[in-house]
Amino acid sequence: MASSRDDFIIAIRSAFLKKSTQQKFSLLTLVFISIFIIFLSSLDFKAIRYLKIAINELVYRSAFVVSIPENFIKNTFIEVKDYSTFFSDYKRNKKELNELKSNNISSEIIQFENKELKELINDYVSSSDKILAKIIVDQDSPFLKSIIINKGSKDNIKIGTNVYSQSYLVGRVIEVNYKTARVLLLSDLNSNVPVSIAPQNIQAIITGSGEKDAEVKYIKDGFANKFNEKSIVYTSGTGGIFKSGIPIGTIKEDRDNNKFKVEFYSDFSQLKYVFAEIITKTNVKNTEPEKLENESLVKNPIDVKLQILENEKKIIEDTNLKFKEENEILKSDINNLNNELGNLKNQIFSYKKEIEQFNLDTAELEFLKMNLYYGHKCRRSFFNSKGFTVGSDEYKKCVMNKGRKN
Repeated sequence: MASSRDDFIIAIRSAFLKKSTQQKFSLLTLVFISIFIIFLSSLDFKAIRYLKIAINELVYRSAFVVSIPENFIKNTFIEVKDYSTFFSDYKRNKKELNELKSNNISSEIIQFENKELKELINDYVSSSDKILAKIIVDQDSPFLKSIIINKGSKDNIKIGTNVYSQSYLVGRVIEVNYKTARVLLLSDLNSNVPVSIAPQNIQAIITGSGEKDAEVKYIKDGFANKFNEKSIVYTSGTGGIFKSGIPIGTIKEDRDNNKFKVEFYSDFSQLKYVFAEIITKTNVKNTEPEKLENESLVKNPIDVKLQILENEKKIIEDTNLKFKEENEILKSDINNLNNELGNLKNQIFSYKKEIEQFNLDTAELEFLKMNLYYGHKCRRSFFNSKGFTVGSDEYKKCVMNKGRKN
């Protein structure tokens, strides 16, 4: 009796030692353990709660540790991409900076030449400054469109002073007191402004309509057909009342009345603060003696032109010197950036290798996981004659197809 029991135990043990049977037994054991753990989790025991907390903590910590390489590779790739974008922006900004410097130099030369020519003809040099003014009264009526500002003759405000909202023209001063001034808005019926309409370069006069817009008047026949809603209205400076080149608004066609109106850039009903432009004129005195007046008429133009050319030459030489210094600095920066770029390319290559290796490890891990569940269906054995040899391509394909051999 004892010998038969020993034979039965040896038979069971030999069956469990077989690889396929061992995997089935391991899977079955995991299923029973899972069911047991689920059953225990439904019981509100203190020891079970602590065990759940410990398992969760272990899982969370393990997930964090496993995600470190992936996050490192991901962040490195993002940094390399940002660096490439930064380098492209640097080249574009460098080009724009050179263009702005060139335009700035040309503007300085023109301003200097203008000043010299004004001094030559004994004209005046004007400078402007804008002061901020607050609107204290808004007289909005059907017949009068004007505002009262808290600046007057005390602040050098004069009749005819241009008034702006940001950089857009809104009107001009028509009455000045000591601390206040009245500004006639462009929308008033008595407002007439000589304008130039771009890009057609058509000269006209706009008149306030008493509403939120103005009407284009006094243009030659046929010119109105050239307008479109993209046309921009500027002051022309004709008559010397307004400065030239101040933006006012855009053209808007009134098809019902067969007219063209100007839609102002500024909303006059929403004005709280405006800017009053103070223009200061400095007369240029002739310092030459009277006895040399006749000679100066001949010599001064040539001398001034030579002086202008010498100043231009000096500015250009100084600019070229600055450009050379900046060019050397930029060359050094470009070399450093090229070296850093080479290092980053090497790092990217190594990261790609690591990513490829990571993908291979992931694929192998996936195969091992699938092999745990479906290996017994694909492995050739005594009971499975249609299976494949372990390690062959057919075996791997069968496992990845979840045990399906076709």
